[in-house]
Amino acid sequence: MKRLLLVIIALCTLLTTILAGCGSSPGSAGEVNVYNWGEYIDTDVLKLFERETGIKVNYFEYQNNEEMYSLLRMGGTNVDLIIPSDYMIARLIDEDMLEELTFSNIPNYSLIDARYKNLEYDPQAKFSVAYMTGTVGLIYNTTLISDDITSWSALFDSRYSGQILMFDNPRDAFGIMHKYLGYSQNTTSEAEIREAFDLLVQQKPLLQAYVMDQIFFKLESGEAAIGPYYAGDFLLMHEQNPALRFIRPVEGSNFFVDAMCIPKGANNKTNAELFINFMSRTDIALMNMEEIMYASANFEAAADFTGELEPWEYEIMFASDAVLASCDVFTNLPANILTLYDQLWVELKK
Repeated sequence: MKRLLLVIIALCTLLTTILAGCGSSPGSAGEVNVYNWGEYIDTDVLKLFERETGIKVNYFEYQNNEEMYSLLRMGGTNVDLIIPSDYMIARLIDEDMLEELTFSNIPNYSLIDARYKNLEYDPQAKFSVAYMTGTVGLIYNTTLISDDITSWSALFDSRYSGQILMFDNPRDAFGIMHKYLGYSQNTTSEAEIREAFDLLVQQKPLLQAYVMDQIFFKLESGEAAIGPYYAGDFLLMHEQNPALRFIRPVEGSNFFVDAMCIPKGANNKTNAELFINFMSRTDIALMNMEEIMYASANFEAAADFTGELEPWEYEIMFASDAVLASCDVFTNLPANILTLYDQLWVELKK
């Protein structure tokens, strides 16, 4: 019922816009090429945007920040808008790969919570508009694992051999190992990074697979028993399989902010800014929250949506200050450390 109401609200907003004659505003023609994570938007909002603006949305997905970065670095298909995570935004800024935003095209920026502005990855708030936030934790199937899991050490438990999943990207995978070892997830110590690598090598024979979006099917179906992933995705998986449980390990975890950005040289920059403005609107943010179960950076949407959650859902979707105190936010790393990560990841996966 709530989802129907959200669609009705969005359609009413669209009708108001049309009646006001705003459909012919500058930039409201042509197309916009949007690249986003998988399972990270309500696709109905794309249709609403097209109807409201006349701008065609060409929508594509990537599995992780590193895949998106490689696409941009190789000069692939024209990209107008991306939604990378905090540390990747910092890297893109450092490498002059993002356009400065024209905020006069994004008046709904005023609806973004101040907590998600001027953060370390974009201190002058020139290149990004926050989209969603969340944490990383462990998801496990209580019908397959009877223990009360509390630690990242479960990912090394030989009793679960062949049923363990692991992130298929280096930053998250190494980050977990660093937390387990008691190190910062932003360490630049080569010794600590190699120690984490040794743990990943030890873990590898126990794994069923390295995964990203594939984790949905594997955990929902019971094909695998345990794996690390993002809190919002757990809430979607739990709807399909109530036997799944989510915990943030005692050693701590990762808190992230994903934000909307425009790559350097985008062909449709104004249209991309109109898309950012649309996505930042409260009714659209609510639709996206309902679909993907992450915490919106729009403070109106976040405040309204919390009333629809069970207490345990609220705690997972909106991490408490106590939880966040044990979490690291990934930061951009020096070039030599990024090269080391890449080399070790290739060695691990071969």
